[in-house]
Amino acid sequence: MISKIDRKAERARRHARVRTKVSGTAECPRLAVSKSNKNITAQIIDDVKAETLVYVSTLDSDIKTKRANKEAAKEVGAAIAKKALDKNIKTVVFDRGGFIYHGVVKELAEAAREAGLDF
Repeated sequence: MISKIDRKAERARRHARVRTKVSGTAECPRLAVSKSNKNITAQIIDDVKAETLVYVSTLDSDIKTKRANKEAAKEVGAAIAKKALDKNIKTVVFDRGGFIYHGVVKELAEAAREAGLDF
């Protein structure tokens, strides 16, 4: 009998592997991306203090697209960059959260770069 691959466990394994190498500091915090079938979230985290500095989600009222699609990812990426620049955060390290750098995650990253974040 063929066993089915547990996709959530595989993503968690990839994320754990990435997190051993990627960590945010006060000078260069971590931009963490999370997505589900319904929503996209992005947060900028200082891992030294274990503190979230900036948070944006499709659940926020200023984001017009209420889905987990590429248009919503572009809005979330631009909004997180704007809020980060308002808090004088210019450089971040990107944490894709174990997701493949493709589609929604890629659009969010490119929108954040275009809005002024460096990573």
